[in-house]
Amino acid sequence: MNIFISGGCKNGKSYHAQELVRDMARRKDIPMYYIATMISTGPEDDLRIKRHIKDREGWGFVTLEQPKNLCGILKRDDVNLEGAFLMDSITALLQNEMFGIDGSYNEEAGFKVAEDLIRFGKATGNTVFVSDYIYSDARDYDDWTENYRRSLAHCDRETAKICDSVIETCFGTFRELKKPRQ
Repeated sequence: MNIFISGGCKNGKSYHAQELVRDMARRKDIPMYYIATMISTGPEDDLRIKRHIKDREGWGFVTLEQPKNLCGILKRDDVNLEGAFLMDSITALLQNEMFGIDGSYNEEAGFKVAEDLIRFGKATGNTVFVSDYIYSDARDYDDWTENYRRSLAHCDRETAKICDSVIETCFGTFRELKKPRQ
């Protein structure tokens, strides 16, 4: 079962996603994989990465560093594609594909990332996708930021389509917006 979780920063999305992946893995007796997508850009990111690593300690996740090209995991010999995957996060994956560390900008990155998310979800069938909800601001942004927001919305919508369950979190409360067919 593929699951999509979206919500604001620091709302417990990642921890809840870990619980969902653990439950998937236990039911099927399959390995758990954590797909780490964040590329640190400074001390705040370093702290966030350390917190996520600490939160996963002792859970049994195999960490797969994949900041770009999500579907590269599908070709790896050391990954059981029937395992349970936690893809954290769509937000960081898109950022990495759109904005290069070298200052480059790929305006069309959202289409590639959306295609990769769909392909990955269909190939694995046991993935929890995490994304950040960044759409409630009522202010105008520069063209690059607006394109990023539109692209993330596109990625989120396309991922939600291939998921059996869609969950929104707000202030630590989880609400299932799309439920699996019984």
